[in-house]
Amino acid sequence: MIKEDSSPYEKYLPLVAAVAMFMQSLDGTILNTSLPSIAVDMNYSPLEMQSVIVSYTLTLALFIPLSGWLSDKFGTKRMFMFAVFLFTLGSFFCAISVDLLTLNLSRILQAIGGSMMVPIARLAILYQYPRNQLLKIMNYITIPGLLGLVVGPSLGGFLSDNFSWHWIFLVNLPVGILGIILAFKIMPNFKNTVGKFDILGLIYFSTALVLVTFALEVSSVGINHYSLVLGLVAAAVLLFVLYYKHFKKTPKPIIDLNIFKIRTLRIGLLGSLITRFGISGLPFLLPLMMQVGFGFSASKAGMMLLPSALTTIAIKPWIVRLVKHFGYRNILISNTLFLAVIIFVFSFMQKDTPLMYYILLMIAYGAFTSIQMTAMNTISLADLNDDQASGGNSLLAIMQQLSISFGISIAALVLAFYKDKMDFYHGDLITAFHLTLITLAVLTALSSLTFTKLKSGDGEKMSE
Repeated sequence: MIKEDSSPYEKYLPLVAAVAMFMQSLDGTILNTSLPSIAVDMNYSPLEMQSVIVSYTLTLALFIPLSGWLSDKFGTKRMFMFAVFLFTLGSFFCAISVDLLTLNLSRILQAIGGSMMVPIARLAILYQYPRNQLLKIMNYITIPGLLGLVVGPSLGGFLSDNFSWHWIFLVNLPVGILGIILAFKIMPNFKNTVGKFDILGLIYFSTALVLVTFALEVSSVGINHYSLVLGLVAAAVLLFVLYYKHFKKTPKPIIDLNIFKIRTLRIGLLGSLITRFGISGLPFLLPLMMQVGFGFSASKAGMMLLPSALTTIAIKPWIVRLVKHFGYRNILISNTLFLAVIIFVFSFMQKDTPLMYYILLMIAYGAFTSIQMTAMNTISLADLNDDQASGGNSLLAIMQQLSISFGISIAALVLAFYKDKMDFYHGDLITAFHLTLITLAVLTALSSLTFTKLKSGDGEKMSE
């Protein structure tokens, strides 16, 4: 691994990663509450706006595997600045879009940049700092990411109700410019040895990810697409098999599957994927239930998520101490179960439920989600060396992004199932939401079994 240049401000490198985390997570949630406003302004049905989400997530799936190779080849600093530039430019084009076609094309440009921002920033941190500092640093940089996830629906609803939907994209411009300036001044340009560009491997692997993502996006719209979904999944499995055969005979594959032999990485990635299936659906379901089920405004529904954002910040100074004291295994098992209980309790919420109950639940959700994300991310990276860092980091980025998309799709699919079974238009819609939350709670609880495979001493080097 080579550091092409040096910066006197390298101790502020986590700040650059924090900006990238915030931009990506905010963009992932701010759009949801604004889609109806965009549809009205562009004279489309709200149901036609699904392509705005799908185009972004499919592009992410296509380009995330490429981020590690590009950053090792051309340097973390150069590629990070280029990624933020593309994301910011795409945001500007989204804001001036006049119809669905131009908006989707702008989202694709935005997603190309977004697919590289966070993986490259985190890779620079992996190269820069020893492993025993990563828990503290990762704990710090996940704050903006969690804030973006929670603040996004609130900000999107507020901007749509009080200004216009264009501002949900324009807010990215000053943050993007700040990110480019910080990267220019702070980020070192790490490079690493790479082989010949594995174009065939990228085609196999990325296309498989795109098909899996598209299958879940299609299934989230309704439950009457079984043949299409099964066909997409079958094609994705075939491509993954082809990639595996390609990987076995390629010296420098785009994704080195040998890193799955690292037990902590394997458990961390699998546990992260399954856990996010449950908890990623909550920020999607709650605003929807409050608006469609309870009749709250977009602003009010979004504001209900703010207490968890504040708790996310408040709990951060304690996470490192908690992990050091109890260990990764105990923290991840117990914390996952606590999250399952919180999601289950949300299923009892009614329109006339006192505000204080919402606040207390959101505080608990914010605290335990913050602990969960930090612990899952850091245990996944605990035993990687510098040669494995790029591949492991790319896999973590793939799992994170796809699991968020999968979580929303699974929540929408389960809700569609319950509403169809209960005769949505003439039955009790609130009960359909409640049953969906109970299902996500059970899924989250089951994901705790993954972390029982950890040993008591796993991750000790991260918290020495």
